[in-house]
Amino acid sequence: MTDGWDQVPEDALAQVGPGQMIVSAGVAEQIQRAAVVAEALRWEGTPWHHQARVRGAGVDCGQLLAAVYEAAGVIPHLETEAYPNDFMLHRDEEQFLAYVERYARRITTPPQPGDIALYRIGRVISHAAIVLDWHRVLHAYATAEHVVQDNATANAWLRSHFVGIWSPWSKA
Repeated sequence: MTDGWDQVPEDALAQVGPGQMIVSAGVAEQIQRAAVVAEALRWEGTPWHHQARVRGAGVDCGQLLAAVYEAAGVIPHLETEAYPNDFMLHRDEEQFLAYVERYARRITTPPQPGDIALYRIGRVISHAAIVLDWHRVLHAYATAEHVVQDNATANAWLRSHFVGIWSPWSKA
């Protein structure tokens, strides 16, 4: 298991002065990706609870994304509107996708740590997982009743509902 720091070259950080560092944009992205993975792993085992966002107490897949990316410094605090537990069965509006696309874009390149895997359940995209390293993802999974690591391609349920990968670091 990797936390992502092994992907940051040792000479990538330049000391400028006491407590100051200069990093390239690519290195800054790798540092953020590592922070996302490290934060996501802290949530593992948290019980699944609709609309909750408290590590160790309860979280759903959308709130997990908001909490992890906020704590890692990738996005600002994100408030979500109330949503019914079965919204994906009765609506055609891509509300969940709209939240994701505020800060991330769909990519066609291979997934990297910290990217987001999205899934269609019912009529709309309504489930997400954080890529730890492809094919390993972490998600708040109601059926498992907590936040778990999973294999995105070996798990038949995930594989059958997979839509694509979104990345907060996409330039598109």
